[in-house]
Amino acid sequence: MAKCFSFTATRDRCLRFSFSQSGLKSTLTDLGDGTVMHCWVPRRPKPARPDLVLLHGIGANAMWQWNDFVSPLAARFNVYVPDLVFFGDSYTTRPERSEQFQAQCVAALMEAMGVKKMNVVGMSYGGFVAYSMAVQFGERVDKLVLICAGVCLEDKDMEEGMFRVRSVDEAVSVLLPQQPEKVRDLIRFAFHRPPKRMPTCFLQDFIDVMCTDYLQERMELIVALHKDRKLSDLPKLAKSPLIIWGEHDVVFPMELAERLKRHVDGNAQLVVIKDAGHAINAEKPKEMYKILKTFLVDPPASHEPGNQMNGRKAD
Repeated sequence: MAKCFSFTATRDRCLRFSFSQSGLKSTLTDLGDGTVMHCWVPRRPKPARPDLVLLHGIGANAMWQWNDFVSPLAARFNVYVPDLVFFGDSYTTRPERSEQFQAQCVAALMEAMGVKKMNVVGMSYGGFVAYSMAVQFGERVDKLVLICAGVCLEDKDMEEGMFRVRSVDEAVSVLLPQQPEKVRDLIRFAFHRPPKRMPTCFLQDFIDVMCTDYLQERMELIVALHKDRKLSDLPKLAKSPLIIWGEHDVVFPMELAERLKRHVDGNAQLVVIKDAGHAINAEKPKEMYKILKTFLVDPPASHEPGNQMNGRKAD
């Protein structure tokens, strides 16, 4: 008997409704170079509010990763939530697969939206893109937040045993799962406290709906992220970002957070969320929002030694 109900597709429709209720609308923008970008944008942008761009990681589309944050942030910002190229409804016919190209696409999208200056928050893979935006378009990026983004990884780190996976091919099989057991592996890697019950039927449904489009292209994105990567090639930033990390992240271990802090600026703010893994947006959304609000909205705190936003752990 043919399957007549999809939990994943139903949740996707609910998320669309949630984004719409938060004052956002779905748009498609043709950048004119073979690239089309999907983005959730403010239905009625308010000129007095700052603009905020939220960049997702590898996995489901942007809605699944940012849903818990859009409503409170939209009350304070003009919020833009794009699907990166080869996620959701965004795609390109161009051959580029680097995070630099992704950053150029987001910047061109924001230019088309009339957004000249913006705050940027990037999570995991989205953090790589956000970092590249700050490098390439520094004059347009105001505040920058990098969440569990292993920007400072090097290709030798995998060979030296930093990660639980032993090769890029193994990483691809987990990050782009095609069997229910691989989805279980992904969840175990991403969550410090993964759910105990993960029915196979739900996992297969998720694969069918979310993990089959642009599979080859997404594989190429991951390969490009790792190939010949060296810290010495990573440009410095003109401004210090806020760095947020999960205490028990095994996708990008804490060593990469400390490396990133040293690379960008020894005084950069690093906040570690306790009892959380890589998917802190799902495991600790309230804590993550509070940290984002403190950095993006509240008046800047003193940078004296012992400042609670510098190197602290958040409960």
